Amino acid sequence: MPRSDNLTGALLMMGSMAAFTINDAMIKGLSGQVPLFQVMFLRGVGTTVLVAVIAWRMGSLTKHLPREDLWPVFWRMVGEIGSAYFFVSALFNMPIANISAIMQALPLTITLAAALFFREPVGWKRMSAILAGFIGVMLIVRPGTEGFNVYSVYGLAAVAFVTLRDLATRKLSRDVPSMLVTLITSFFITTFFGLASLTGDWAAVDGRAMLLIGGAAVMIIGGYLFSIMVMRVGEIGFVAPFRYTSLIWALILGWVVFGDWPQTVTLIGAAIVVASGLFTLYREAQVSRRARAAQKRQLSLGPRPR
Repeated sequence: MPRSDNLTGALLMMGSMAAFTINDAMIKGLSGQVPLFQVMFLRGVGTTVLVAVIAWRMGSLTKHLPREDLWPVFWRMVGEIGSAYFFVSALFNMPIANISAIMQALPLTITLAAALFFREPVGWKRMSAILAGFIGVMLIVRPGTEGFNVYSVYGLAAVAFVTLRDLATRKLSRDVPSMLVTLITSFFITTFFGLASLTGDWAAVDGRAMLLIGGAAVMIIGGYLFSIMVMRVGEIGFVAPFRYTSLIWALILGWVVFGDWPQTVTLIGAAIVVASGLFTLYREAQVSRRARAAQKRQLSLGPRPR
C-alpha cells in the first residue's frame, strides 16, 4: 500500500473526527437557548435534506432494502435515536471533553459485544485491554464522587446505544447502499424528535441559533462522508487509530469556546481508555493479518490428494 494512500486515509479520518466534534460544539452552543428536542428536529431536517440530495446523486434512491435487512435497520434506528438523545442530553450538561472521553470507549464495547453476541474470538490480551479501558471510564465518570451525576450515566447509555447501532450495522447485507440506510435512519430520527418536540414549548430561533443548527447539519454530513471515504483509502489498521483525534478536538474546543478543562483524573482516565483502544485495534490488526496469511498458505498448497 503506497504511503500516500495511508496519509490520505489518516487525513480523512482526522477530518471526519474534526467535523463530528465541531458539530458537537455547535449543538452544545445552543444549550439553554433552544430545547433539546427542537434542536435535534431542526438539525435533522437539514441533515435529511442534504443526505437525500447526496443519495439521489449517488443513485441510492433507486435501490430497495431486502427483507432480511429490515430488522437490522430497525435496531440501527433504535441505536441512533437512543444515542442521540442520551449523548446530546449529556453534552448540554457536562464539558464536551468529558463526554468525548467517555465515547472513546466505543472500540472496546463493540469488541466485547461482538464477542458476546456474535461469538467473535477475543483473546485474553484484548479482554485485558477492555477491562483496563473500563477502569479508565470509571476514572472519567467517578461514581460516588461530587462530580458524578445523572448525565455521567447518560454518557454511558450513549455508548451502549452506539454499540447497538454498530452491531446492527454489521448485520446488514453488503449490497445495501450506505447512503440509503443513512437516509432512512435520518428521516425516522427527525420524525421521532419532531413528534417529541411537540410535548414541550418551542423557543424562538434567532440568527445565531439558525447558523449553529445549519452548521451542525453540514458538519455531521461532512463527518459521515469523510468516514465513508476513509474506508476506500489506506489500510484500516493504520488509519483507525486516528479516530482518537476527536478527543484532542474536544479538549481544544472545550477550552477555547466554553472555557472548560478536565480535571487531572479525567485526563488520566481518558489516556487509559485511548491506550486500551489503540492496543485493541493493534491486536485486531494482528489477528486479521495472521488469518489472511494462513488462508494464503492454504490456497497455495492446493487441495489435498485423496
